[in-house]
Order: sequence, then structure tokens, then C-alpha cells
Amino acid sequence: MKYIHENPVRAGIVGKPEDYMCSRARNYAGFEGFIAVDYW
Repeated sequence: MKYIHENPVRAGIVGKPEDYMCSRARNYAGFEGFIAVDYW
């Protein structure tokens, strides 16, 4: 999962994974994103 979250950073789109609006990394970092995440 970390590999997937780091892709926008490696591509130079954002500085941190949670800055990418279409990433679940935002939810895991405590921010609201476009994708709803259910925590089991």
C-alpha cells in the first residue's frame, strides 16, 4: 500500500502522499478525501 501511495510523490505531482486528493492516503492521515474508506 505504501508503494501505491508514494506513486504521486515519485511522479512529482505532490510533495506528500496525503496531498494527492484522489488517494486514500488522505484518509489514513486524518484528512477527508474523495474516496470513502471503511475501517474494519
